[in-house]
Amino acid sequence: MPKIEFHFDFGSPNAYLAHLVVPEIERRTGARFDYVPVLLGGVFKLTGNRSPVEAFAGIRNKPEYERIETQRFLQRHRIEDFHRNPFFPVNTLTIMRGAIAAQKLGVFGRYVDEIYRHMWSEPKKLDDPAVLREALTQSGFDADGFAESVRDQDVKQALLDNTTRSVERGTFGSPTFFVGDEIFFGKDRLRDVEEMILATR
Repeated sequence: MPKIEFHFDFGSPNAYLAHLVVPEIERRTGARFDYVPVLLGGVFKLTGNRSPVEAFAGIRNKPEYERIETQRFLQRHRIEDFHRNPFFPVNTLTIMRGAIAAQKLGVFGRYVDEIYRHMWSEPKKLDDPAVLREALTQSGFDADGFAESVRDQDVKQALLDNTTRSVERGTFGSPTFFVGDEIFFGKDRLRDVEEMILATR
């Protein structure tokens, strides 16, 4: 089976929704998704892309249609714990560096689940240091250790390297998936991702 990767940034609501569906695909296929933290702001800078909020601003009917599609996705997958973050967009640099640090500390899976919860299930302004500290403490993480780890130069460089390599492979936004060398963008491509996994299993 080829390697399956999910390139994500906590700031993307669509990446969060994909995250909630990934376990369904893993159960059906026996595959395991390798989560790769990237910095979406860095991806946009390297590709000349912009967030949907900016890109769709002023386009008649487009934002309304996107909301309809999101609602359909929620209903299809019976997702109830999604709430739009009133502080969006949130600067994710610190929490994405935190994802790298969590990998090194062996708590990555729990960190991803908890930060996603604080971003999109129980939305908070996670680019406020005091708010982030409280969220980390509530989730059972060492907030002081976290603050130190995200300043580590190796952590910073690893996130930068992930982001650069992802763009070099074709990424221009999040969520992006790779099944081997095949690239898929967006939560609505998860069906195609699953089909590719089954075809190459």
